[in-house]
Amino acid sequence: MHPVPRRRVQPASRPAAPQPLRRSRPETVPVRLAVSRGPRLARIGVWAALAAGPLALAAAFVVPRGTAAQAAPVTQATSAPHPVADAAGTAAVFVDLWLRADAAAPDSPAAAAVHALAPAADLPRRARTESAAPGSVRVVPVRTMSTPGGWTVVVAALGDIARTASPSTGQAPERASDTDAVARYFAVSGTGGQNGGPVAISGSPAEVAAPGTAPAPASPYTRPVSAGDALGTTLGEFLRAYLDGGQATALERYLSPGVRLSAPAAASYARVDVEEVTADTDQAAAKAVPGDGARARVRVRVSGEDRWGSRWPLVYRLEMTTRAGRWEVSSLDAGTASSTPLASAHGGMQ
Repeated sequence: MHPVPRRRVQPASRPAAPQPLRRSRPETVPVRLAVSRGPRLARIGVWAALAAGPLALAAAFVVPRGTAAQAAPVTQATSAPHPVADAAGTAAVFVDLWLRADAAAPDSPAAAAVHALAPAADLPRRARTESAAPGSVRVVPVRTMSTPGGWTVVVAALGDIARTASPSTGQAPERASDTDAVARYFAVSGTGGQNGGPVAISGSPAEVAAPGTAPAPASPYTRPVSAGDALGTTLGEFLRAYLDGGQATALERYLSPGVRLSAPAAASYARVDVEEVTADTDQAAAKAVPGDGARARVRVRVSGEDRWGSRWPLVYRLEMTTRAGRWEVSSLDAGTASSTPLASAHGGMQ
């Protein structure tokens, strides 16, 4: 008999240990908290945004309107112009005060004003005569020059400037005509004045010669015009009406269209004589009037006699234009005439 093999008995498997009942609670709690807080925060944000609108609108009405207006003065202050020192004007005032001051009266208002402008300036000492007192003086700055580290202004003093006693006679001049010059010139040196800074005068002025003048340029008025020609006749009639306190209606007949001119109000000459008429072009000197639109610049020398019998030599420079067979005044080189451009003032004339 064969032996019966033994059957291998498999060990019985142990039943799986039961899982704790509260094992899933720690896993689900964080997920549940995250899901629940998200919608809550979103709702809070929505309500905050809705509430901010009315609050911002209410704040706009509550804030006073004067806040914006307070910034205006600051803007104006930053754009305010800065003062600029005038060396020429300061020099003129200094010379005027210096001519009136006297070293014998150092406490006088004129002396104090001089030393306020130039503490180192010495004062003139006048002769002890009544005629040595300063007369009526007018000072005018005539030239300003830049110097190393400063400036120099030449000032003209015009009028009756009494001088000290003459070495030969021991007496001061009694009249302005006894002096060797009615106009005297003084040079004043100083520093400062840049970028609106103060001006400082270095000391007493220096009397100098009159500033030189440039040679006169060649005159363009080289063509003589007869006073009896059409141009000369028009100029004579116009200047007589102009210097006789002419009314606007009396002047209009001599003016080109669009030109406005006012006569001097104080002028009232009893007689005006044309002494000389010269032009810059040959067609102005022709006896016949050129065609419409011809132009010429003229210089007229006249002699005017006023109501008291005094005669005054006067010189006028004008621009003339032809229209309708006659010469008309287009401009007067005196700063008193205003006109539209000639092309438009004469319409379509060529």
